[in-house]
Amino acid sequence: MAALNHPKPGDTIKVEPIRTVKDIKAIKRLLADQPRNLAIFTLGINTNLRASDLLKISVGQLRNLKPEDHFSLREKKTGKDKNVTINKTVHAAIQVLLATMPAAQDDEPLFQSRKGGKPLCVPYLNGLVKSWCAEINLTGNYGSHTLRKTFGYMHRTVNKTDLPTLMQMFNHSSQKQTLDYLCIQPEEIKCAYLFEL
Repeated sequence: MAALNHPKPGDTIKVEPIRTVKDIKAIKRLLADQPRNLAIFTLGINTNLRASDLLKISVGQLRNLKPEDHFSLREKKTGKDKNVTINKTVHAAIQVLLATMPAAQDDEPLFQSRKGGKPLCVPYLNGLVKSWCAEINLTGNYGSHTLRKTFGYMHRTVNKTDLPTLMQMFNHSSQKQTLDYLCIQPEEIKCAYLFEL
């Protein structure tokens, strides 16, 4: 049997979103004295960026932004340009991180490894997310894609963002694909059956 992180060719692994605000707050508390990791987590769950796009953000893209400003990037997977608006929480986390790297040039990666200012890689971020979730005793399969999924899950379940909007944000071809992606379709179907007339 293949290990969870090493599927057989053709198999897929689905990572889960973080499903409660309480757990999100627990991870933020865990990362409170780690500006880089808190900023990655905060930006990741407040945008629907894939890990590969998150890690290629440069210092100059965010250095002078204020809440409600946006930055643009080209998605690695789709090749499409994407505008990302930052909120107050993201802005605050980024400012704390930037204060720890005052000499950083605009073309340097925002999320740097501890060795020589190189950008973090996706497998490393994957391990970080797994460790954060394990440390707050979350059970299930978590990884770098958890950040993107958490964004969608929270928008759908807490913010009540409608499916057509989420479908467009994720660039999915159907609402079913979005529901499957967010790991909530079975829950919504069950709730529909429990509605009493």
